Amino acid sequence: MKLGVRYLLPVILILSGVSGLRLSAFQSDEDQRAQAVSARAAYADKIRDNYSFSFGKDNISGPGNAAVVGDDFLPASAFPDAAYCGHCHQEAYHEWRQALHSNSFRTPFYRASVNILIRTKGIAFARHCDSCHNPVAVLAGALDPGFTLDRSFDRNGLTCMTCHSIQSVDSKLGNGSFVMGVPAVMVDAQGNRLPGIPPDSEILAHVDRHAKAVMQDFYRTAVFCSACHKANLPPQLNGYKWIRAFTTYDEWQNSKFSQQNPLTFYPGDFKTCQDCHMKRTPIQLPDYGASQGMLASHRWLAGNTAVPFYYKFDEQLDQTIAFLKSGDYLNIDLFGLKVGDGALVAPLGSEPFTLQPDSVVETWVVIQSKGIGHSLLPEVRDLYQAWVQFSVTDASGATIDESGYLKPDGMLDERAHIFDNRPVDTSGDFVDNHKVWTIHSVAYDNTIQAGRSVLIRYQFRIPADARGPLTITARINYRHLRQSYLNNVFGKDHPAYPVVELAEKSRTVNLGVNPVSPPLAGDNPDWMRWNNLGIGLLDEQQYADALQAFQQVVRLMPDYKDGYVNLGITYLSWEKYAAARAPLEKALALRPDDPRALYYMAQVERRERHSQAEVADLEKVVARFPDCRDARRDLGISLYQQHRSAEAVQQFQALQAIDPDDLAAHYNLAILYRRMGMKQKAAQQAELYTIKRVDPSAPTYSLDYLRHHPEISNESVPWHLHTELPQGSEAVAQARKP
Repeated sequence: MKLGVRYLLPVILILSGVSGLRLSAFQSDEDQRAQAVSARAAYADKIRDNYSFSFGKDNISGPGNAAVVGDDFLPASAFPDAAYCGHCHQEAYHEWRQALHSNSFRTPFYRASVNILIRTKGIAFARHCDSCHNPVAVLAGALDPGFTLDRSFDRNGLTCMTCHSIQSVDSKLGNGSFVMGVPAVMVDAQGNRLPGIPPDSEILAHVDRHAKAVMQDFYRTAVFCSACHKANLPPQLNGYKWIRAFTTYDEWQNSKFSQQNPLTFYPGDFKTCQDCHMKRTPIQLPDYGASQGMLASHRWLAGNTAVPFYYKFDEQLDQTIAFLKSGDYLNIDLFGLKVGDGALVAPLGSEPFTLQPDSVVETWVVIQSKGIGHSLLPEVRDLYQAWVQFSVTDASGATIDESGYLKPDGMLDERAHIFDNRPVDTSGDFVDNHKVWTIHSVAYDNTIQAGRSVLIRYQFRIPADARGPLTITARINYRHLRQSYLNNVFGKDHPAYPVVELAEKSRTVNLGVNPVSPPLAGDNPDWMRWNNLGIGLLDEQQYADALQAFQQVVRLMPDYKDGYVNLGITYLSWEKYAAARAPLEKALALRPDDPRALYYMAQVERRERHSQAEVADLEKVVARFPDCRDARRDLGISLYQQHRSAEAVQQFQALQAIDPDDLAAHYNLAILYRRMGMKQKAAQQAELYTIKRVDPSAPTYSLDYLRHHPEISNESVPWHLHTELPQGSEAVAQARKP
């Protein structure tokens, strides 16, 4: 195929101006590619002469993981500008410009913390962050003290061609674990990538070749997103040890939405990251990528309200808020009340009860994560805020009790139940400005995992002069970012950033008799309300109460297989192994060879030394769900205990193919390899185990932090009661003062 002048002139203009490549108007594809390779080599030689390979010979991106075809520097000019793509993809370009991806580098929120890193440790360390936030800069060699070329590309963060040039992804690493191809918007007739920028007419004449250049099947999978939505803090960054930062992809892979894990509490339809965050929506602007007027959203709607608020991207902000408020993600259940020393009245609405003034009341609030494919909160939990705002008011509007309010200075009530974590440094201080390289411990982590539920208890006293009825309200609020970090970035003089209500539930109760009442809008059926309570109690290690909750489930739903499995799980967690057998056998009678029941039955068989049955159960689970981490791990342990070393090694190797950070795999492989005479492999696994396991001394930093912050120390305890709350409207008003 010969290229026409209309194709080559834009290539000449782009490449000759930056990378020194000048092309004849009648070059062959081979000549064009050869000159592109030569120009890239010349650019790379220039950069390499002064580049500081601080993290290994020829390691361009360390301590990040970004890689590129050819393993050499790539000039920024090789990436066509997003505005060029916008000629034909106006809708996608318009959405992208307002989305977080296009602003991933330039925002003051990101720059504030990464600039501290650069000032503290040097610009080379920023490659760890920018492998995801600004891969063009990383691969161009711009993150180096000696780099002097134009960096106008910074304003575009992740452009169209950074994502659409990726050739492969390693879902196990994160921190930018992709391999970038040399950008190309066209392939030739043989499918070879052609560098350069052809005119729109050439692309429209060969749309199939354009699609082959910019689309890969795996772009539609969750694995594609894993390259950056998974991260760790390596020893090269913190000078300490390996710490897992966040695992959004792993959380999805373990959730019901991946359909790779049979151990979830509820089943669900298969959904990828794109199914939630790139839903097809009607186009408002012309776009050749649309089908029947619909286009996969390039807004990537999620939780970031700060960036569109800061840049005044009203469309993005409005749609982000609508996404968060859709009501599909969380369910709040005002589940039950305890009055004085009385028994739990539950589920509310299904049981009559009586309330009197001057009574102490404990309210049980159950929050179910029903539609989120990862934790709440995911990723940067030290910066984002999601919390419960709980209030009780009487008929006059007087506030009897409140938790989770915002003070006039924007700071959150310290005693709020909040779904975040508290990373701590060696001084026992909260890492409030996202200096991730200083993190040594986490004081607590209150995030809700996908498909699970959490129980929160609030205790208050009804005043003697309260006027009924009372209104009890619980809502989940979300803010991006926490006020203290906004103050770090802007100082205290900045506008209030949006607070979004994710879910809300109110219930009115009488002072006096409260009869049975109809379900509230959004209430689950009673069996599910009990089931969600049991899940929350199980995570709080309140096993006796969890058993009672799951017993209510099977009473109401005697044919519900998972109710019996949940009873078995509770007995196992309580180390009452013999008692777990009966409910698990009932589950298997209802659904023979159910993988969830088989997995937990294997735990019973192990404790009763029925080794063959134990292995047989786990093998059935692995056969049907080969990517189930827990089943692989337990099968490896079972085989190891039976001295079937070679088979155990196979299971642990398979586990590492899913999760290379699994400590049990490192530990057991270190032993097994040594027994098999593979000393080098054994040493490698032992080293990985040592560097990835929790530092035994690290919790002392957390304890120091919690000792100095008793107002939030409750959050580090699985079971806790929110009872140190201001009482009465005057006390509430006093507590609201900054």
